[in-house]
Amino acid sequence: MTTTVTPSRGERTARSTPPGKRRTAPRRSRRPLRHAALPYVLLLPALVLELLVHLVPMLMGALMSFKELTQFSVRDWSAAPWAGFDNFAVSVDFDAPVGEALLKSFFTTCLFTLASVGLCWLLGTAAAVFLQEDFRGRGLLRAVFLVPYALPVYAAVITWAFMFQRDNGLINHVLHDQLGIGESPAFWLIGDNSFWALLTVSVWKGWPFAFLTVMAGLQNIPRDLYEAAALDGAGVWRQVRHITLPSLRPVNQVLVLVLFLWTFNDFNTPFVLFGKAAPEAADLISLHIYQSSFQTWNFGTGSAMSVLLLLFLLLVTGGYLLLTSRGRRAHG
Repeated sequence: MTTTVTPSRGERTARSTPPGKRRTAPRRSRRPLRHAALPYVLLLPALVLELLVHLVPMLMGALMSFKELTQFSVRDWSAAPWAGFDNFAVSVDFDAPVGEALLKSFFTTCLFTLASVGLCWLLGTAAAVFLQEDFRGRGLLRAVFLVPYALPVYAAVITWAFMFQRDNGLINHVLHDQLGIGESPAFWLIGDNSFWALLTVSVWKGWPFAFLTVMAGLQNIPRDLYEAAALDGAGVWRQVRHITLPSLRPVNQVLVLVLFLWTFNDFNTPFVLFGKAAPEAADLISLHIYQSSFQTWNFGTGSAMSVLLLLFLLLVTGGYLLLTSRGRRAHG
């Protein structure tokens, strides 16, 4: 029996190459290089727009914080006198009226942010877990839950402002006229109640985002885990505690950070709800900086407050990411 041996490609090339001639290396295609550069080319327009829309104004604001920029020098702000760190010193002088008001606004914003983010996460997670089960009308409920997230912010907040009116608002009509709560209709847009009014609007428009994010994260959890836990006798709460929440940890880490940044920086909601001057109980730091800049015409101090806010958010974000990355390595 005869066995035929087929020479390899290298052997055929060596035989066909005359002695004394160097075999030329195969020419490499440039197509992989073009394919590797394609994502960067596609990202270039977005990077340029990000530079123009966000980075350039941020750098200009940081430069303005070192200038004595008032109503007398705002027309030619580049020629305004150099103030150095005086604007920052005024902002952090907590014994003076400007620094004391900023510190109080900062603590109000922290309390508001913790309450809003916590309630948004709680409501969103509960709704997402509830809608995991298949039942009649589940699709309709999902669409209804996403309505606050789809509505324009200004239209939604203006509607809430009308509902919070003292004499003819829907809130007082239900609470006082229908349920008989309180001796008289409450003032919701002034005084201490303004904090709860602002918190209600913030949670109403923020929790659908948490619901959508958690619902997407739940799709990646295998149903076999729940079936095995049910066979072992685990109830609904034990399944949520030992399966759902640990599996959603990466999603929740990103969700909480995004909600924190959005809520802490929120300007549209208090501005539309209260106008240019918010009550003291609902004086969020974003609106406070606006008032310090455009009401008193002290743009240098307002810019310094904005830079301090940026540094605080960067510090919190960096610490949070460092803490969560250590947590992932510990659980991994």
